[in-house]
Amino acid sequence: MEKISTDYLVVGSGAMGMAFTDVLLAETKANITIIDKHHQPGGHWNDAYPFVRLHQPSAFYGVNSKKLGNNSIDSTGLNKGLYELATNSEVCGYFDQVMQRQFIASGRVQYFPSCEYLGNGRFVSLISKDEYQATFKKEVDSTYMNVMVPSKRPPPFKIEGEANCTAINGLPDLKQQYSDFVIIGAGKTAIDAILFLLKNGVKPDSIKWIMPRDSWILDRSHIQPTLESVGKLFTNQIIPGAESKSIDDFFERVSKAGGLLRIDENIKPTMYRCSTVTKSELKELRRIKNVVRKGRVKIINDKEILLDGGSIPTTLETLHIDCAGDGLAKRPPKKIFSSRKITLQSVRTCQQVFSAALLGFVEASFEEDEKKNELCKPVPHPNSDIDFLRNTIADALNQESWINEPILSRWLEESRLNPQSHILKGSFAFKVLSIINKIPFIQLSNSALEAQARAQETIKQLLETEEVDNYTNSNKIN
Repeated sequence: MEKISTDYLVVGSGAMGMAFTDVLLAETKANITIIDKHHQPGGHWNDAYPFVRLHQPSAFYGVNSKKLGNNSIDSTGLNKGLYELATNSEVCGYFDQVMQRQFIASGRVQYFPSCEYLGNGRFVSLISKDEYQATFKKEVDSTYMNVMVPSKRPPPFKIEGEANCTAINGLPDLKQQYSDFVIIGAGKTAIDAILFLLKNGVKPDSIKWIMPRDSWILDRSHIQPTLESVGKLFTNQIIPGAESKSIDDFFERVSKAGGLLRIDENIKPTMYRCSTVTKSELKELRRIKNVVRKGRVKIINDKEILLDGGSIPTTLETLHIDCAGDGLAKRPPKKIFSSRKITLQSVRTCQQVFSAALLGFVEASFEEDEKKNELCKPVPHPNSDIDFLRNTIADALNQESWINEPILSRWLEESRLNPQSHILKGSFAFKVLSIINKIPFIQLSNSALEAQARAQETIKQLLETEEVDNYTNSNKIN
């Protein structure tokens, strides 16, 4: 058994592990050992379907020290007019370059791919079976978010007889033609599957969409590193939300203003998982008229699909595409900094790489775990519509803590993983205004600040009217 000594033992070289390591490498002189079960860095990107793209701009994805893509605007396709979205292969290639040309080249990072972590510093090669024992000052768990793609787990329903079923990864390499397609799932993976089929000439009438829950969806034009995007966010989401009288009224107002999208305007969604689309993609999705809302699939056999709320017919000429399950589940929050253990989690809703990078900076810049945890309260991945409100408040509380720490505020101003930094850097006028006001962020007008504060207060009041005890207990940090 080979023995290794290191300052930080990072378990997982996925996006969060890479983003954390990148900042730690830049801000400290620590030695770092990274182990991962995959043969190359990138985590779940190594397992994802080949036609997947980032769902948010490449401009603020990856690691802090290296740009992903060219910050260009797409001139064609369903993302036309918005910042580019890196492909699967581009993301994997990017993380491999960061590992080889920056991390390992620094002389301070050891990388052990294709290894299984056994705990307590022990790990074993999945290829050679060589065993290793690491002694470390701190262990960093970057796998807690537990990203899972459909191709890496069995379907969450039974398949009987000769029924045809595949994970979304199988779509580009089908060995035969099918008369019909059934998409199972309501999240972003299902959306990608439908858009892939339509792009490749499948008629909308040949597609059936099993949607256990309707979802609120974000408009990608509101998630751009531009001043216009910030303006849309205020106009379409914050201002309408500030006037709400109830939770239902909140979603109706925001939806009417375009701050949240949905597949069917006549159905109130109960799910929210940060899925993003463009208006062009939404138009394509609405071409699918055969939408089944009978709950989750339980069994697929040669002649029918059994669901929680009934059954629908199927045939052996139909391909069922598994897009079900939680790719990024809502995990119970844990203390991020706990003595010799760091458990990476989101501290801003659905911004995992930004969160990991910020955690790396906090680890490098502050001494006491109590202070670090005060600055970095976990924000669980959302699942339900009410989580949109809860996470809005959680994000605001964390943001307030960060801007009150000068060293952290300065880092946020410069971090490419923080969308606000792109707006500040891109506008000399805003930079001057920021300096004058001694606030390293975009200085909003008084009316905008008032609307933001009013919206947050409204959301707090709305949440107080709901039965939130179960949520509070289930999200208690352990």
